[in-house]
Amino acid sequence: MNASINDSPAQNGLYNEQKTLELLRRFLPSQPPLKDFIHHNPLHGFQRLKFEDGLACASKIFGYQLYLPLEEYRSLYGSGRISRTALEQAVLEKHPDKGFESWQDRLFSKQYKAHKHARIGSLRSNWKRLYKIDLDSQTHPVLFRILSGYLDQGIATWQFPVDPAGFMGSVRKMEQNGLVSFFQSKRASRLLLDTSCEITDLLDTLVGQPALYSQYLFDQQFAHPGWSGMASWVENNPGSLSLERKISLRELIQFELLLEIDALDSRFGYAWLPLGRRVGTVSGDIFAPAEKTEQEQVLAIWQNAFEWTYYDHVLAMLSRQKGKNEQYLNRSSQSLFCLDDRSGSLRRHLEQADPACETFGTPGFFGASFFFQAQPNGSYTKQAPVQSKPTHLIKQIGASQTHRSSLDLPVGSNSLFRGWLISQTLGFWATFKLLLNVFRPQSSLLAPEAAKEHENAPWLSIENSASYQLEKGLQVGYTVREMADCVESVLRSIDLTADFTRVIYVIGHGASSVNNPHYAAYDCGACSGNPGGINARVLAWMVNHQKVRELLDEKGVRIPDHTQFVGAFHDTTRDDITFYDTQMLSKENRLHHDANHKVFVKALDLNAKERAGRFASVDPKLTPEKAHQAVRSRSVSLFEPRPELNHATNAVCIVGHRNLSRGLFWDRRLFMNSYNYASDPDGKALFDILSAATPVCAGINLEYFFSRTDNLRLGAGSKLPHNVMGLLGVANGMEGDLRTGLPCQMTELHDPVRLLMIVEHFPHVVSMVIGRSEKLREWFVNQWVHLVVVEPGSRTFLRFKDDRFVAYHPSAYDEKAAENIWPVHGQRMDNLSKRTLPVQP
Repeated sequence: MNASINDSPAQNGLYNEQKTLELLRRFLPSQPPLKDFIHHNPLHGFQRLKFEDGLACASKIFGYQLYLPLEEYRSLYGSGRISRTALEQAVLEKHPDKGFESWQDRLFSKQYKAHKHARIGSLRSNWKRLYKIDLDSQTHPVLFRILSGYLDQGIATWQFPVDPAGFMGSVRKMEQNGLVSFFQSKRASRLLLDTSCEITDLLDTLVGQPALYSQYLFDQQFAHPGWSGMASWVENNPGSLSLERKISLRELIQFELLLEIDALDSRFGYAWLPLGRRVGTVSGDIFAPAEKTEQEQVLAIWQNAFEWTYYDHVLAMLSRQKGKNEQYLNRSSQSLFCLDDRSGSLRRHLEQADPACETFGTPGFFGASFFFQAQPNGSYTKQAPVQSKPTHLIKQIGASQTHRSSLDLPVGSNSLFRGWLISQTLGFWATFKLLLNVFRPQSSLLAPEAAKEHENAPWLSIENSASYQLEKGLQVGYTVREMADCVESVLRSIDLTADFTRVIYVIGHGASSVNNPHYAAYDCGACSGNPGGINARVLAWMVNHQKVRELLDEKGVRIPDHTQFVGAFHDTTRDDITFYDTQMLSKENRLHHDANHKVFVKALDLNAKERAGRFASVDPKLTPEKAHQAVRSRSVSLFEPRPELNHATNAVCIVGHRNLSRGLFWDRRLFMNSYNYASDPDGKALFDILSAATPVCAGINLEYFFSRTDNLRLGAGSKLPHNVMGLLGVANGMEGDLRTGLPCQMTELHDPVRLLMIVEHFPHVVSMVIGRSEKLREWFVNQWVHLVVVEPGSRTFLRFKDDRFVAYHPSAYDEKAAENIWPVHGQRMDNLSKRTLPVQP
């Protein structure tokens, strides 16, 4: 079968500049600056195709390795991690006209040649072959230095003279007024200063054959996809930088083409021919249909068998939950968590420590979509899913001004005199402090208090006031009506509309560690890579508002007067929780909170113990309390490249009642979104849940997937040689391309399997829901995410396949319940072969 993009920018031999730029933006990495690191599908440009067709195209065009090596699949089969049944079924699904026996030799014995070369780069490689010049080595150091200086967010040694006209305007100004030119020859400087530097005109000089222009630009930009992707991101998201900069992909290309002309003029004078005149024609279009090779078909079979071996165990364990419908008449507490897989294990430990407690999962922005300003005149952070467009602003009032924002750096220290003076005075103290922190990490961060109170948190402008003016088109705070709508939406989506406990916790999450440039990747994906504690405080404040409760009462959501909500923040690296505004609790609710506090402490210790089993440096025989202390120490160690494993091993998202999965040990592999089909017969709430959860969870899943299979090109390689470039991204060395994706320390334990979305509802409702949005439907129809429905009542499973639901019957397994999970996982660096062992609370 052929897989094709079907929209080549150079059809009929004609060059279409606008279409070329649009396609470049589509395929370039869509990764924001480090402060807003958001997980996404690295192959988002191929998502319009079926999963395997998209992988075949991406492999042919860019040379990516998108499956595990064949020998690794065979090894997984030998160890029992891929079952014979799943392998036979994968062959039958892909090749129903051929028997399994006809594929056995190809699957188990046949050796295949190494991956062939990518189409990208083939045209531009002729500079080396025919002209004996390496344009990348001639132009990239200057290009990367200029881009890093211009886009710098406060750490450059000198401040780039930024012109309001944007990147090319700033470059022109420097070229015109500077003592030294960017260029070694006169022609490039003259083109910059005296012409508009149209891309077509520059390509006429460099390439000279319009039919090759599109491919040349793809070759050029994918020689440094990190910087090109960053320029494209900033162009499309102008407010994404704290220090605002104007740049476009077009401007980057213009400047790079000038650098290439300059490099050629410096080597050959003006007596060189355009590349197209010497090359003539090239073999085909880079976006031509891609025929799947036999090797790719074999790998696809293994991948599907690997995935469904695991999924089969998951569904088999869920099938054992039939008939279970625990209800607690006297609940001790209720807690709202992010659906994050790291929150799932804490929820399980809470329920194990206190079976009468009830936990819920929902996207971690908790329905409150806004921008947040932590300091007066400070930058805005987006506390909402990346695809949303918030219209509200919440400001922190009364925050301490004794510490600078992490992005507000003292640039004066970069001057020659001040830099020398500071290094000769404060520099010695800074060196001593660094050495002290290396051997004795900050004691203040190692305080052995798992659950803390923060009673004097800064005030937030949550409620809109007539005195507030619009700021950059954003409304400061919410009206009472808007708050009531927000609260109602969240509570109804998780079916928490009655039987409220006296104290209800809203727990956002984030992470804290030192020596970790990818810190935002550890925060909440539903909050655009920012900590979710603010969202938790905001929702708790809204639902405690008396006028909001009056409106909720009119809407049929009656919250008792004695019920109070408490916002909290879970640090997933340290496994600590901070509770906010507890001074507002009534006397009786304070007693309830004190009792719940002890349960949280116990659950956090147990959660840290479970996590510590993955860390080679932690003794598996430690008590939960001591293991927790060891986990805290890792978070402040400058030696530690793995402060936590983040989303490694994520594989499944369940949208349904907690009873569907409660009491099972999932090895921290599940996203869990609470949902009750009975209160949502038309699927309205389900649509909102899937619209938010699918891109967030699938983005996380696929970024881990492809960073694991090709860590060199789709991942960031090892953290160890990384340098932070302008607070934008990381690069190997001082002048390399920005590394996109995840470092290997975050993915080395990950099993690359696609996300399995399990939804508890009737199949015709789910079909209707995903059909309401083409973007949502694309995830499932094109199989970038697998979908299984649990039909209410019968609890039968139906798999979404070929745009319809078909019955799925999981295998039977003889697995005994484990009363204690420590013997199950202990200290290990692999993933459990069966993954889902039941735990008796």
